[in-house]
Amino acid sequence: MDQRTRQEWMGVLARAKVEELEEIWNLLRGKPTYYFIRPPETGLIMIRGRTGGTGLPFHLGEVTVTRCTLQVEEGFQGMAYVLGRDHRHAELAALFDALLQDPSQHLFLMEFVIRRIRRKI
Repeated sequence: MDQRTRQEWMGVLARAKVEELEEIWNLLRGKPTYYFIRPPETGLIMIRGRTGGTGLPFHLGEVTVTRCTLQVEEGFQGMAYVLGRDHRHAELAALFDALLQDPSQHLFLMEFVIRRIRRKI
């Protein structure tokens, strides 16, 4: 797994609907136990835009984001940043991020989770 691949699946998880992540999570067998390194928390970040899409950068405004970092029992750490205030969305995205790093689950989860969600977003 390389950094770019992980960035791509983290983006898919962040853009997914929480209901879909919840549905997929409920279908999985053998769910791992996990603990929070950083429980879901909501804050603001400043976003930037560019004049005309390619011109000079400017501060567009603030947006609400929720972040979460956790570790599954196998030792893999997952993290997520999602737009909005949905703590469960950030938790599920971080869980799937951790599980996708496990070589024994990676191929299955890429097909069952990431490709399935990517088709819908």
